Amino acid sequence: MTTRVALVGGTGKLGSIIHAVIDAEPDFEVVAVLGSQSDLAEMDGADLVVDASVPGISIDVVRAAIERGLNVLVGTSGWSAERIALIRPLVEAAETGAVFIPNFSLGSVIGSALAAAAAPHFPSIEIVETHRETKVDSPSGTAVRTAELIAAARDEIGPVEAPHVDQRARGQQIASIPVHSLRRPGVIARQETILAGPGESLTIVHDTIDPALAYAPGIRVALAAARDARGVTVGLDALIDLGLRPRTPPRTRTPIDEGGVPGQVARATGA
Repeated sequence: MTTRVALVGGTGKLGSIIHAVIDAEPDFEVVAVLGSQSDLAEMDGADLVVDASVPGISIDVVRAAIERGLNVLVGTSGWSAERIALIRPLVEAAETGAVFIPNFSLGSVIGSALAAAAAPHFPSIEIVETHRETKVDSPSGTAVRTAELIAAARDEIGPVEAPHVDQRARGQQIASIPVHSLRRPGVIARQETILAGPGESLTIVHDTIDPALAYAPGIRVALAAARDARGVTVGLDALIDLGLRPRTPPRTRTPIDEGGVPGQVARATGA
C-alpha cells in the first residue's frame, strides 16, 4: 500500500530534497505540499506528515499532525530535548508516532556519536557549527543534539569545564556545552567538536558537501521508520546501529512551558 505524504516546507532546500527522494520511492507518494502560509488542514487525507519547514511554525505543524492522528517525521532544525518533551505526552495520548531527525547525514550522525563516546575522557568540550547565511535558526539542531549526547555521556562525571560562560562571546550553553554559531556565504554545513585535556586536543569535523547525496539515504531510512512509528524517536542513530552508544541514556529533563509561543527552539540548560 502506498503511503500518502503531506510535505510541509516542500519548496525549501531540505523539503525539495525530501520531495525528490519520495518521488523515487514506489511505496510513498506526495499528495500535498504546504508552505509557511498554507492552511494546515491541507494535510487532511495524508497518512504521514513530513515537516521540513522553519522553527517558527514547526511546533504548530507537529501538533496539527498529532491532533489528526497522523504520524509525523520532523526534519526541521532546532528541536531541543525540552521542546520534544512537551510533545511526547501528546504523541502517547494520541497513540501516534513522531520521529525527529536533527540531521539526515550518516556522517554527521557518526560524528556526533564519536564526540559522545570521547566526551567522558576530556574535561573541556566546545562546538563550533557553520552554515550558510540564509539559515534562520541558531544553534543548529545538529549542534543541540550533539551537546545533549555529550551531556548524557558525562552524566556520571558532571559538566565540562567552560570558563567565563557569563561572557556572551563564549557562546550559548546547551547542556553545559558552549556552542558557537557562524553564518556566512560559501559554506553548506560544517560542525567541529573540539575536545581538550591536559597536553592534547581532539577535533571531530563533519562537512556537508552535497546535501542531496548526503541526506538521501537517511531520508529513506527515516521515512520507513516514521510510517510505522509509535511514540517519540529522536535521531538517525536510533534507527541505525552505529556500534557507538553513550555510556548512559539521556536524562529526562523537566519540560519548559513556552506559553505556546513558537520561536528559537534551542534552550540553554544547566548540567
